[in-house]
Amino acid sequence: MPSVSPNFLLLTRVGFAARGLLYLIVGYLALKLGRAEDANGALDYVADEAGGLVLGALALGFVAYGIWRMADAIFDTQGKGRDAKGIAGRLAGALSGLIHLGLAFTAAKLALGGRSGGDSSESAESGAATAMSLPGGELLLYLAAAILVGAGIAQLGIAVKRSFCKHISPEARNRWWVIAAGTGGHAARGVIFLAAAWLVFNATRHHQAEEAGALGDALLSMPDWLRATVAAGLCLFGLYSLIEARYRIIPDPHVKHRVADALT
Repeated sequence: MPSVSPNFLLLTRVGFAARGLLYLIVGYLALKLGRAEDANGALDYVADEAGGLVLGALALGFVAYGIWRMADAIFDTQGKGRDAKGIAGRLAGALSGLIHLGLAFTAAKLALGGRSGGDSSESAESGAATAMSLPGGELLLYLAAAILVGAGIAQLGIAVKRSFCKHISPEARNRWWVIAAGTGGHAARGVIFLAAAWLVFNATRHHQAEEAGALGDALLSMPDWLRATVAAGLCLFGLYSLIEARYRIIPDPHVKHRVADALT
C-alpha cells in the first residue's frame, strides 16, 4: 500500500480528536451538569464557555473527519467490500461524513457569532411530522427505526467482538485501558441508537411526531441509572476517539489521483 500523505494523515487525526472532544462534552454535560444534550447543544456549550478559537478548531476537525469518512465510503479504503454488508457499512460511513460536515458548518457559524440553527429535537420532530403527512410516510419512519436498530446492534456487536481493535496499531490494541474505552464506548453508542429507534417507533405507532427525538431525547428517555451509565460510556467513546487520533491505522485514499483517473 502506498505511504500515507503526511497532510492527509494529520488532518484525519485532527478529525478523530474533534469527534472525541464532542463526545466527551456530551458525556460531561449529562454526568456533571445533568443536561442531556445532542451535538448542537454541546457546541452551544462550547460557544458559551470556550469561545471562537476552540469552535474554529472543532470545525476544522469535523471537516477533516467528514472528508475522510466520505472518501472511505467512496473508495473503500478500509476494504468493506461490495456485498450487502459492505455497502451498508459504506453508506453508514457516508452518512457519518455528511453529519460531521454539518457539524463543521454549525461550529464555524457559532465561531463567527451566529447561532447553531435550532434544536436537533425540533428537527427530529419536524422530520417525523413531515414524513407522517406523506403517503407511505409511516412506513418510511418504521424503516428509519429499523435502520437505527441495525446500527445499535452493530455497535453492540463491535463492543462484544472487540472488532474495533483491527483499526488501531498493535502497540495500542494490547493495552487494557484501550480495550475498556473501545468496548464501553461502542456499547454506549449501541444503546443510544436503540433508544433513538424506540422513540421513532413510538412516535410512528402513536402518530405523535413530538415523541421522536435526537441524542438528547434518547438520553432523557432512559431511567436515571441507565442515563448515567450511557453518559459515562459516551465519555469512554470520546476517550477512545482521542486514542484513535494517535493510534488509528489510516489507509491513504489518494483522493486526487482516483478522482482524476475517474474523470479521464
